[in-house]
Amino acid sequence: MSDRVNVIVVMGVSGSGKTTLARALAGAWPATFLDADDFHSAVAKARMASGRPLTDRMRAPWVRRIAMDLQQHVAAGERVVLAFSGLRRRHRDRLRATGVPMRFLFLHGDQELIATRLQVRHDHYMPASLLDSQFAALEAPREEADVTGIDVADPPAVQLRDALAALALP
Repeated sequence: MSDRVNVIVVMGVSGSGKTTLARALAGAWPATFLDADDFHSAVAKARMASGRPLTDRMRAPWVRRIAMDLQQHVAAGERVVLAFSGLRRRHRDRLRATGVPMRFLFLHGDQELIATRLQVRHDHYMPASLLDSQFAALEAPREEADVTGIDVADPPAVQLRDALAALALP
């Protein structure tokens, strides 16, 4: 399978550990690491920092920019690991529509545990107060064959081991 996968998308709500797992996976695979947060406009980041969630309409150009960037990286011969919320199925489907062979890892778990992580995180624009809106917007990837679940409660080394095994990556 590893010969056919060019992109791995690590998805979940804010504070689930997407960036940590995606960075580790990019190092182990190896691949280019991309953080979907870097594709948000300054206006979108300011809105979230002020405690107001984005609407689906506001997310659409963000997802479009990410999809185009993935295509460019793969066209240049790179493999990519993307940390991406992927809260809505339509966002995941938009990435799938690129035609780039990809798989998804879904970091899922207890909202209380994730809230605790967000409360101690101080280096991010996304406030803990938006976690409820993230869970409300989340359309869990049921019946999506290209998605593998990873438990947020597991230590990062276990998550990486499980991800590599599930994706049949070396």
